[in-house]
Amino acid sequence: MTHILDIFKQLRATFSFEFFPPASDEAAEDLFATIQEMEPLKPSFVSVTYGAGGTTRDRTGNLVVRIKRDTNTEPIAHLTCVGHTEAEIYDVLEKYATEGVLNILALGGDPPKDDASYDRSLDAFEHAVDLVRFIRKFADREAGKMIADKRGFGIGVAGFPEGHADTPNRIKEMDHLKAKVDAGADFIITQLFFDNRDFDDFRERCCLANINVPIIAGIMPVISEAGLVRMADLAAGSRFPAKLLRALKRCDGDPEGVRNVGIHWATEQCRDLLDSEVDGIHFYTLNKSTATREIYKNLGVKDSIGLSK
Repeated sequence: MTHILDIFKQLRATFSFEFFPPASDEAAEDLFATIQEMEPLKPSFVSVTYGAGGTTRDRTGNLVVRIKRDTNTEPIAHLTCVGHTEAEIYDVLEKYATEGVLNILALGGDPPKDDASYDRSLDAFEHAVDLVRFIRKFADREAGKMIADKRGFGIGVAGFPEGHADTPNRIKEMDHLKAKVDAGADFIITQLFFDNRDFDDFRERCCLANINVPIIAGIMPVISEAGLVRMADLAAGSRFPAKLLRALKRCDGDPEGVRNVGIHWATEQCRDLLDSEVDGIHFYTLNKSTATREIYKNLGVKDSIGLSK
């Protein structure tokens, strides 16, 4: 069992991967094989996303526990506010505490896509800050009983270098982030971005707001033209630099060329981030291993242990 705070103490920069829960039992086996393929890279941790539906949520919990039990990789479980009572969140936290899963990423979450009338005000936790407070209280109440680490859960929250779609006021956006940290968040993982200047500006604004927790940069390489469109949908408002779009256009639709450009761009992002002493890099893998492996190779990094302090 490894607490996220200890991971940050051990490494100059973390390397981590994000996966989303499988849609079927067959897909679950394929995904677990992918996770095992990436285990030799010794990621600092892996995270598993959390959907709005009951089946998806169950698969998240099952995958997190399986990673904990059957690999040497530390899992971080995503947890969202959407559609939960306090009792349900308590049960999830109790399960993770019992299984020795010490780290949680607390998110607001998106409402169900098939329910246009969904009312967020009816949720027990309307905002991520409310969920952070509840997790911290659980940790305080249960310390020494089920949670092996007296510090309780390690809690992460999301950051948005390009701005939050629901908070166009960038000053209020930072106020909200500061509130989550003050409520007990230990680290930040950012939404994906393609221009490091957005991340650098975000990190400076965090400093100005007295947000002094590790900030992990979220990176997703472009590996296909269709993937580029999906990214634009996934992270509404994402800015794709003209230089990146121009390089992709030169490929004239050639799939291999698009993939090479995307991996080169992501590699250069990571190199620049490491040179600027980023706290960590979090790869949005789309449940695939090859692109991340190639970026590792391009960076000359054997595994995340190579970045030990």
